[in-house]
Amino acid sequence: MKYKQYTCVHEFYNDTYSILLRDESQNMIQLGNLIIGNTGADKTGWRDTAKWVMATVSEKEKILLTALMTPPHNITLYSKDNVMRPDALDCLIAGLGDIYVPGVISEKQLATAFAEKYSSLKGMTYYTQMNQRIYELEKVNPGIERIGTIRLVNNNDMHFFPYWLSAFYASNVYGQTVMNIPESEREAQYRIDMKKIYILEVNGIPVSMAGYNRELPGSIGVAYVYTPPYFRNKGYASSAVAQVSQLALDKGYKRCVLYTDLSNPVSNSIYGKIGYVPVCDSLMLQFNN
Repeated sequence: MKYKQYTCVHEFYNDTYSILLRDESQNMIQLGNLIIGNTGADKTGWRDTAKWVMATVSEKEKILLTALMTPPHNITLYSKDNVMRPDALDCLIAGLGDIYVPGVISEKQLATAFAEKYSSLKGMTYYTQMNQRIYELEKVNPGIERIGTIRLVNNNDMHFFPYWLSAFYASNVYGQTVMNIPESEREAQYRIDMKKIYILEVNGIPVSMAGYNRELPGSIGVAYVYTPPYFRNKGYASSAVAQVSQLALDKGYKRCVLYTDLSNPVSNSIYGKIGYVPVCDSLMLQFNN
């Protein structure tokens, strides 16, 4: 087994991109980040590749395992063709050495195996921050009810959009609906400028949102799905996701990919009705020192 750590994102991209594409929907996070790093168009915050940890484990010149960490985020892993190799994990962990790893997000079996080996070696414990399922869609169910119309979020939405964005992050990153009051418009302005988030309006009133995150040659990630509590159970989220998904397909993407929290059976049911089908389960695990 051979561990290799990269300092050049372009080299890492060339070595791993085609391997990750074998399971494109499953590897949306790694692939999306790789594209960002390889183009170098945006180096703000975590997108600065000088801070990234990029590594592979190979045997006889063939890559078996890829790892990418964009601090302060968790390390993301992929075992080629989803074939579990415990010896490759051992080699990866040994190669990482004293590099700080806050957690791991990956396909369920791989994430668990890494967390068990890593925490045991480091004398730590770990816990599940989020139990997720990855879905993909190639055709929107024509029977899904379309309510309202979608439009891109814009600067006129600053009176509510920063709060919706903060609430989305709270419920999807921390597994709860407790949110911090935004003290700056910077994050909201960044998302507005990216032109990837849509607002669903019913009778001219914003009621829900959905949008895109990572873009790959053949697929696009659907995210930022949020409806304020006082507008829920009215079919707004279903309509927003269905319309955003159809818009992506109309633009030429072959499929839409999204992550869901398995602790929320309502959202998982909604996505299934729209036409999303499961790809695999994924775990977000965090380490305790």
